Amino acid sequence: MKVERFEDIRAWQAARDLTKEIYRLTNSGKFARDFKLRDQIRDASGSIMHNIAEGFDSSSDGEFARFLTLSRRSASEVQSELYIALDQNYISQEEFDIRKEQAESVKKQINAFITYLLQSDNRQSFRDKATKKPLENKTNRPSDHPTIRQ
Repeated sequence: MKVERFEDIRAWQAARDLTKEIYRLTNSGKFARDFKLRDQIRDASGSIMHNIAEGFDSSSDGEFARFLTLSRRSASEVQSELYIALDQNYISQEEFDIRKEQAESVKKQINAFITYLLQSDNRQSFRDKATKKPLENKTNRPSDHPTIRQ
């Protein structure tokens, strides 16, 4: 499978879904009127997506992994801000649990991708692995990785 766009990365897709839900949550009620928290959690959720996209165009796997690390940190920020929203009664405990777990799932996908990129036996760059035929006896291909859409 060729990976030609950042949109093909499952972690980016999951981050996009989380961002949609964060915007939905922050569009009404008291949450919509708490401009600072609303904007902060929206910015953090968007940063998850943006850093994956920006990292995709990096010149090396190491640089891509650095952007993925920033993305993961933004997902943690979303989780922390969800606690504030819960404590202020902007969201229910059920909504909190669902969105916190959704953010955790995004972090796990990002972590798996970082690990994949930095594996010592992956000598080709991610882009080369994604766009060229795999080397013989090579078992780790992007199409085998769970964070890349088949």
